[in-house]
Amino acid sequence: MTELPKGWAPARLSDICDINPRVDKSAIDHTQLVSFVPMPAVEAENGRIDVLATRPFGEVKQGYTPFQTGDVLFAKITPCMENGKMAIVPKMPSEYGFGSTEFHVLRPLCGVEPRFIYHMVSNQGFRYHAEHHMTGAVGQKRVPASLLADHPVAVPPLNEQRRIVQKIEAMFEQIDKGVESLRVAKTTLGLYRQSLLKSAFEGRLTATWRAQNPDKLETPKTLLARIQKERETRYKSALDDWQTALAEWRAGGEQGRKPAKPSRPEQFEVKAALRERIQAPKEWALDAMGNHIDFLTSGSRGWADYYASEGAVFIRAQNLKFDRLEMNDIAYVKLPDGNSEGMRTLVRNGDLLITITGANVTKTAVVETDFDIAYVSQHVALCRLGPELLPRYVWNYLVSEACGRKQLEDAAYGAGKPGLNLTNISEVVVPICSPAEQAEITRILDARLTAADAMEAEINAALLRAEALRQSILKQAFSGTLVPQDPTDEPAPTLLAHIKAERAKAGKTKPRKTVHAG
Repeated sequence: MTELPKGWAPARLSDICDINPRVDKSAIDHTQLVSFVPMPAVEAENGRIDVLATRPFGEVKQGYTPFQTGDVLFAKITPCMENGKMAIVPKMPSEYGFGSTEFHVLRPLCGVEPRFIYHMVSNQGFRYHAEHHMTGAVGQKRVPASLLADHPVAVPPLNEQRRIVQKIEAMFEQIDKGVESLRVAKTTLGLYRQSLLKSAFEGRLTATWRAQNPDKLETPKTLLARIQKERETRYKSALDDWQTALAEWRAGGEQGRKPAKPSRPEQFEVKAALRERIQAPKEWALDAMGNHIDFLTSGSRGWADYYASEGAVFIRAQNLKFDRLEMNDIAYVKLPDGNSEGMRTLVRNGDLLITITGANVTKTAVVETDFDIAYVSQHVALCRLGPELLPRYVWNYLVSEACGRKQLEDAAYGAGKPGLNLTNISEVVVPICSPAEQAEITRILDARLTAADAMEAEINAALLRAEALRQSILKQAFSGTLVPQDPTDEPAPTLLAHIKAERAKAGKTKPRKTVHAG
């Protein structure tokens, strides 16, 4: 520990707090209502705690952690500890409360300010140290009581503790006001994005464009008929190419893999309930997305054997969690030569990728990168649109909460389904306008959403600065530079001597009881 300010003293946390103190339960009536605090009752980062829930003492006397007013609760299990679930127990309806066994209880001793202890153990530096000394299996790691007990602390005089807490909380109050304004602005931006997307696919963003470009419009019936004819032409061309390839394969002695016959495009009907729900201009057609997809598949199972430190990019669900292709956490695979699954799941520029299982289900991205080689995992669908639909137009539709996302979520979560299948994607009803109007919609959205993204980036940077300021304040507080020392304060060594004497005196009359919650 660095040199301490005058009047301060080095100690361990257990010198100024009882760690997991016992409660004499023999005098509590089994029918008495006591406060009950499960882990969700303590909020992360802000120290708020709900102690109003009660249970009969007989229901909680075994298997729960006891505490009383003024104790500091410290979540010991991952990820609650890292998330900052710590709080001071306020006045309760009962003398004692009981809560999750995943809390450690720190009871500040006489001459120690509880709020000083709370700020000490909830700051990120303390939590970082605790995180790196957890014990137990992955996903069930816990901070041992011994780590808290032995943690070195710098103890200021009691009056200075109070001045420090007062200064911290006054400064935090100002920061919190700014943070709340930033969060409101961020929420407003999110609402603006969704409102903008909804307007786009109800035709309002391009109403003036349509009035100025009547020569670029077709009736819905004409538009769909033309698209269907072009799709049939592409299928016939693919059949001709297959027949040529098949003839060459046979002429060559049937060496290598036999060319696969292209499948006739499947037709999907527009569900009446969806047609009625979608508001679109009379100039637009409504059709199932599957009628405008040239290729739709999902990744294969069993790729774990092909993971490598380099090679082809392997796109997983976590790469799509922000509705864009995030390649910060890239996995690579190396496939054997001639692997057919690799050919089937090969990603191209312009493909849409849709998460079909897991926590990120419905999250969607458009590929705007020319990968040398990239494949999708089993949790991701690969959708290749026909030329009549622009990928970014459809992507904007699918990430709109009122439009495509709503349809995907209804399909994914309706009837208890764990995810999406390829038919669910094909049945999404899309408003279809001319490619020229799609391009105009995409242009407007790109310009306005890019500006919104820039504003959000500024907000996020400001939030990070606010958190950094908060941590700087705490660092100053616990190093003795946040408030001036007062030479008239009783020095901390005297305070610690009093605490030690009180403990010794208590120990002569009855044994001091502590528990080490596991």
